[in-house]
Amino acid sequence: MTVHEQIEEYISNQLEPKRSEMRELHRITLQVAPDCKLWFTDGKNDAGKIVANPNIGYGLYMIKYADGTSREFYRIGLSATKTGVSVYILGLKDKGYLAQTYGEKIGKAKVTGYCINFKTLKDINGDILEAAIRYRLEMQED
Repeated sequence: MTVHEQIEEYISNQLEPKRSEMRELHRITLQVAPDCKLWFTDGKNDAGKIVANPNIGYGLYMIKYADGTSREFYRIGLSATKTGVSVYILGLKDKGYLAQTYGEKIGKAKVTGYCINFKTLKDINGDILEAAIRYRLEMQED
C-alpha cells in the first residue's frame, strides 16, 4: 500500500466529525507545502506492539541524537486522538516557541513544546494553526 493509500485509509476509518476535520487539516497542510514528503506511521514498534497513535507526517528533517547518530523524520505530524486531534510541530529548538507565539491566539487548545491538541476545529483559530504549520514547513534550518 502506498503512503497516499495508507493516509486515505487512516482518515476514512475515523468517525465523523473527526474524519472531515482530518481531511481538512490534511488539505490545509498540503496547501502550505504541496510537494513535501508524506509519511504514515501506524504507531507500532518493530515487534508489532502499539506504542503511539498513528500519524500522518509532512516534510523532512534530520533528528540528531546525543550519541551522534541521526535519522530522517517528519516536521509536522497529524494524529486523531481519543479526545480530538493533535498536530505535532517537530524539531523546534526553542521548546517555548509554540506556546509563546500561538498559545494565546489559537483558541481552545493545549499547546506544549511540540504539540497543539484540540477537541474540534471549531474550537480554534484555523489561521493561527495554519501559521504554525507554515512556520515549521518553511523553516530552512534544522
